[in-house]
Amino acid sequence: MKKIFLLILTLFSAVAFAQKTEGIVTYEVKFNLHRRLPADQQEMKSMIPEFRTSKMQLFFNQNESLYKNVEEEDDDEEINNGGITMKFTAPQNELYYNYADKKKVEMREFMTKKFLIEGELKPNAWKLSEETKEINGYTCKKASFVNEERKQNITVWYTEQIPVSAGPESFNSLMGLVLQVDINDGEIVTTAINIDFKTLNKGDIKAPKEGKKMTPEEFKKMVDEQMKQMGGGGIRIIRN
Repeated sequence: MKKIFLLILTLFSAVAFAQKTEGIVTYEVKFNLHRRLPADQQEMKSMIPEFRTSKMQLFFNQNESLYKNVEEEDDDEEINNGGITMKFTAPQNELYYNYADKKKVEMREFMTKKFLIEGELKPNAWKLSEETKEINGYTCKKASFVNEERKQNITVWYTEQIPVSAGPESFNSLMGLVLQVDINDGEIVTTAINIDFKTLNKGDIKAPKEGKKMTPEEFKKMVDEQMKQMGGGGIRIIRN
């Protein structure tokens, strides 16, 4: 009887473990628009809201993940202020990661055009901490690193209770699912608001194939040059 009980307990634990290694996470992404304004455009604070939120989804299993926009969400938002219409647009990006093969494929939309960027998955130089906090009922541990290139201080909170290496954007390769990302102490905060453990359909997680192929270096150079010409991005101003 004791052996049967132990066998049942083992099977139950295995099923419970499997149920937490596949599903869909919905994240809320909160942008502080005022903090992202260039120094020479601070007068725009009176014209735009301080925060804007959008939603993203992460499809994940033990070996792969796909991070993309929520299909039903309207990613365009217009605000009319004194004859000036400001349009906030979210690019239609898809980020595929294969943790077993250490491979990534990204489809990035920039200036209404799509680009396909393939490369090797290189984990961030995470600094691990024993500090914890609770997010959505899960105990999360803290990890952080500094992105020198983008001048960003990154803090993430991941939970070992969901034993997969996935996370939003490129914030992954930890000992559990990333439930929150904080960039520059509140400039951009991404938080899991719903986790749906389910068996995914075939094709739910697949590498994007649409877009002009570029290397990461080529894409970065193109974006940097275009942003310099525009003097910023993410906000389009249309005068009526």
